[in-house]
Amino acid sequence: MTRITTPFGHSSTAAEVVAGMDLAGRRMIVTGGASGIGVETARALAGAGAEVAIAVRDTEAGRRVADDIASTVGGPPVRVAPLELTDRASIDAFVEAWSGPLHVLVNNAGVMATPETRTPEGWELQFATNHLGHFALTTGLHRYLAAEGARVVQVSSSAHHRSGVVFDDIHFERRPCGPWSAYGQSRSANVLFAVEATARWAADGITANALMPGGTRTNLQRHVTEEEMTRLRARVGATDFERKTPEQGAATSVLLATSPLLEGVGGRYFEDCDEALPGVGDPRHGVSAHALDPEAATRLWAVSEETLAR
Repeated sequence: MTRITTPFGHSSTAAEVVAGMDLAGRRMIVTGGASGIGVETARALAGAGAEVAIAVRDTEAGRRVADDIASTVGGPPVRVAPLELTDRASIDAFVEAWSGPLHVLVNNAGVMATPETRTPEGWELQFATNHLGHFALTTGLHRYLAAEGARVVQVSSSAHHRSGVVFDDIHFERRPCGPWSAYGQSRSANVLFAVEATARWAADGITANALMPGGTRTNLQRHVTEEEMTRLRARVGATDFERKTPEQGAATSVLLATSPLLEGVGGRYFEDCDEALPGVGDPRHGVSAHALDPEAATRLWAVSEETLAR
């Protein structure tokens, strides 16, 4: 299996990735498109001519983003639709309202390092939001994705190194619920979903890949103080120089959504616009074996289906 590399890198922006592309007629969804790298993902895709829908919790904020995109890059009007990933009725309503082609689904929305919180079902919030909500959304939209041989883009994180999916206690019912271990588990689940979706849906022409956007200070870190962020970065040897702007943070998402180099490629994990190397001893870079384990991916899919069926 040949490793995918591209002409882009750490400092590339989303706009640079799509420069010269014509995405007219391509319909795309970006979850969490009202803030952070979601905004810049939607902006770059719309600027290249794609018809973009942003799925957001706050539709008023979403409309402001849509207006801003229209005024800065033009392109087809950005559609704004409500979506709450911890509310199955909201996900069902979004799926029910969708019609017509769907060429790319960017599962970008997420939460990070939240205090211990549970959904009404008793699910740990980060796993419920980052994985289960996107699992329900993507499987719900399968028929539209399959009709176009679409791409699914899973925004994950280098925090996946912190924890694989602990199948014996996913929702921290018998072990302490640390905010970072819960976050890491949810981000491993994002990668495992890409692995299994590609395997299951290959006959439909659907591919799914995951990515680390890079260190970007956005609303995602609203539960993390600047002091804690500085401490965490110092612990892994990161520097302020390595931080990305939101435009740079969106580059790898946009690459996976659009690049011809990714045609037919799935089940992989990318960072800085290249396929990541195996991560060995570096918590900032690479991909852990547990996140690409096909047996774990198959097990997670079954557990997710069972959980959502309750």
